Amino acid sequence: MPIRVLIVDDQTLLRATFRVLIDSCDDLEVVDEASDGQQAVELARVHHPDVVLMDIRMPGTDGLAATEAICNDKDLQDTRILVLTTFQSDEHVAQALHLGASGFLGKNTTADALLDGIRTIAAGDALLSPVATRSLITRLLSTPAAGPNVPPEQLAALTPREREVVKLAAVGKSNTEIADELFLSVLTVRTHIQHARAKVDARDRAQLVALAYQSGLVSGR
Repeated sequence: MPIRVLIVDDQTLLRATFRVLIDSCDDLEVVDEASDGQQAVELARVHHPDVVLMDIRMPGTDGLAATEAICNDKDLQDTRILVLTTFQSDEHVAQALHLGASGFLGKNTTADALLDGIRTIAAGDALLSPVATRSLITRLLSTPAAGPNVPPEQLAALTPREREVVKLAAVGKSNTEIADELFLSVLTVRTHIQHARAKVDARDRAQLVALAYQSGLVSGR
């Protein structure tokens, strides 16, 4: 079955461009388009897409409100949000991650990166982007929009190895990079991430990373 994508953006031309690009791939298909957040929520409930390609800044109901509504809908627990934004200026990304978004990409990203990003999110992994460096993630998650800090005890259930893996994930390393650094298999790294997510009740890898920063397990200072 192809990965089903809902495109959400207030710019008609941009939505059309994304549709052509996504529909050109055999493993992807666009199920619908929304021009604002309210329509996005309504269409998500109709189509139950695998991935919502979500713009943040839209008139009326914005992408943040739509992200919160979709992520809090029990009937949409398998739907993932991929936020499109501009890294340097859009600090709302922090709040989007806190609300349940699985990752973000810049609107100036390449076509291949966008398609790979959709596949990554659909597979259940987080996408903090190739340029989401330690300092960038720290800056985003330290904004008031990122939500309150969480107590270190929330991560107390993690084993030493799980903590080690989470720390490396939090600085933007992929499963393959973590495996190479810790001399583990990629499957073992993925298992540690899954166990850590379950222990701290994180929706996905992105929220696990957010918790790592908010609890003080990882610091960019």
